[in-house]
Amino acid sequence: MMKSITLTEPGHFELMDRSVPPPPSRDEVQVRVYRIGICGTDLHAFTGTQPFFRYPRILGHELALEVLDIGDTTLDHSLQVGDRCCVRPYLNCGKCSACLRGLDNCCLNMQVLGVHRDGGMQEIINVPIDKIHHSALLSDDQLALIEMLSIGAHAVRRADMTSGEVVLVIGMGPIGLGVAQFARLAGAQVIVADISDARLAFAKEQNGISHCLDSRQSIVEQLNVLTDGDLPNVVFDATGNASSMMESFNYVAHGGKIVFVGLVQGNISFHDPEFHKRELSVLASRNATAKDFNQVISALENRHLDVKSWITHHATPEQMIEQFPTWLDPASGAIKVMVNFSN
Repeated sequence: MMKSITLTEPGHFELMDRSVPPPPSRDEVQVRVYRIGICGTDLHAFTGTQPFFRYPRILGHELALEVLDIGDTTLDHSLQVGDRCCVRPYLNCGKCSACLRGLDNCCLNMQVLGVHRDGGMQEIINVPIDKIHHSALLSDDQLALIEMLSIGAHAVRRADMTSGEVVLVIGMGPIGLGVAQFARLAGAQVIVADISDARLAFAKEQNGISHCLDSRQSIVEQLNVLTDGDLPNVVFDATGNASSMMESFNYVAHGGKIVFVGLVQGNISFHDPEFHKRELSVLASRNATAKDFNQVISALENRHLDVKSWITHHATPEQMIEQFPTWLDPASGAIKVMVNFSN
């Protein structure tokens, strides 16, 4: 038997024993879970506000893993038992029109670990071998951050920016911080905005972002001062807040782009004449690809990105069940929480 944590209904976790999964099937690996990063999806599932979600569910898709067993496969790989790795948790069908066009991150039949099917809040799981990313250099904490960082890297790649462009990132949670960092690595001049003084201070003091705007005041006025009237070429909204997303149409330059990174359960509307006058492009960014994961691993291994300060809390499974509601409160100071699932 092995331990697992199930979210049985909104607001209620249950620690229970489960049977160890059978040996990996063809094209699968069996892995032990060492770290689980708690993300916005998990928080929304806990509060009952996560789209595309059903209960009960075992959460967990930001994972640091150890390879225990490798099933029969003809797929090309270099994995060995004992390797530390992370998982790209987007289980695509490989047959739909999106997959056939190489867009496996937005598969028509997408199943995400910890969302559509049970995830990593259990000691041992089986996952497809082609979803595993190995690194011999990164710590378990770093491995468990790769999926979250890949979301930001993918959003920046979606924007197709050129070096020197001015960008605005709204929302300084972990996803927004990741977007800001990969925009900087792409050569952008980065401005960030948030309603939280603590989040803005963290962005400035721990992440070197000098231009931080208070979203409780007029962002347009603050931008005009910073940019001398030239609005940003790209605006990323990572808030998952409908009002913020709709306001973002006012912050982007003519001919610019808006990238919605956060997901909201509802409709987004905009004033069409202003939208047309500016000839804006609006992009959604969903999940990430193998290319994004490889970019993040390279950035971490080559120390182009330092995210140690982002991990503000560690917890055992038992502590997680007790403390999880407190992490919803901004006063907790939680940026990224790691659950230590195995010793």
